[in-house]
Amino acid sequence: MPIIDSLLQELEQEAQTTKRVLERVPDAHLAWKPHQKSMSLGQLALHIATVPGGVAKIAAQPGLDETPEFIQPSATSAAELGPTLDDSVAQAKSLLGGMTDQQLMEVWTLKSGGEVVMAMPRLAVLRAIMLNHWYHHRGQLSVYLRQLNVPVPSIYGPSADENPFARQPVVTV
Repeated sequence: MPIIDSLLQELEQEAQTTKRVLERVPDAHLAWKPHQKSMSLGQLALHIATVPGGVAKIAAQPGLDETPEFIQPSATSAAELGPTLDDSVAQAKSLLGGMTDQQLMEVWTLKSGGEVVMAMPRLAVLRAIMLNHWYHHRGQLSVYLRQLNVPVPSIYGPSADENPFARQPVVTV
């Protein structure tokens, strides 16, 4: 099996989990921040929704000659998050789907002022930045939800609010 197939399977599985978390984002609190240095709920949620496609677009190139400018727009409504995530995942699949193992092992570089600041195989960029970075922010979002008293969905196992493994009581008549 080509390496990309495994990566895309993980992306699809994690997209479903991410969608469950994004579905809990309350429209009324998009401007809320847990700390003045933190992103707002709307910024964090929109960032999470756009990570797969945005990172795939960057990783599909041989590298970047300058570090990107990190501007974090905010979602204008919670309703936009699901479709934005769907579009982002579709973009990632489209950009990455045809990559060969050889392309995934090519070194991708990030430069700043002409100096290489990061060089790693494209696969490592996708694993570290598209996936691990995505999971990191999804974890942050679950903490935001908890602080806002929004029930946190199951992510990799039970949360304090949801247990997909709990047995339902047996009802006898």
